Amino acid sequence: MSDALNYLVKARPEAMGHYFAFLKDCGKQLDPKTRALISLITKVHAQTERGFRQYLGRALREGCTPAEVLDALLMAFPALGLAKIVWAVDIILAMGLPAFQPAALGAAGEWHDVLATKGFKAGETRRVECDGRGLFVHRHGKGWRVFDSRCPHQTTDIPHLALEGATLTCPKHQWAFDIRTGACIRIGDKALTQWECKVVKGRLMARW
Repeated sequence: MSDALNYLVKARPEAMGHYFAFLKDCGKQLDPKTRALISLITKVHAQTERGFRQYLGRALREGCTPAEVLDALLMAFPALGLAKIVWAVDIILAMGLPAFQPAALGAAGEWHDVLATKGFKAGETRRVECDGRGLFVHRHGKGWRVFDSRCPHQTTDIPHLALEGATLTCPKHQWAFDIRTGACIRIGDKALTQWECKVVKGRLMARW
């Protein structure tokens, strides 16, 4: 909630109480996902970046997929126009959400040069930055796994200090993951986003 709304709630609680009751009553026949998507579109129409970020997070927590968010934006084209849709997508890209990357949405994605494989031992895990994206790279035997560093819960960027042995724990809400597989092993129910990878001439490449 913005500072202005917080102020009005305190200064005029009765009036604002009616306003919020009205909003709640208006959406009671809608399922949570639909209500969240409509609210998100209103933030795009008003071009309120803080509100858009807040309501995007809410939509994802209510179970909306990235594809559904993009479809809602595109379906609202007659009301929003292209400029506002591009404004919203620019914010999504700036947030670095792994689920919105082309490869995660089923598109081809782009290959990125992550690191040199020489000297990287089997069983070792490293956190690296590549083209603006945090990654955890794990080598298992002769194979490789590349995971996005953002927690699938609320997209917290997990630091390298959060890794203890084979367990990676998000510092925000304590979701824990097995870095060898990406599986969530405590509290949460979603795995780390894993990117396709391959070795080319001694370089590890990943696609997102």
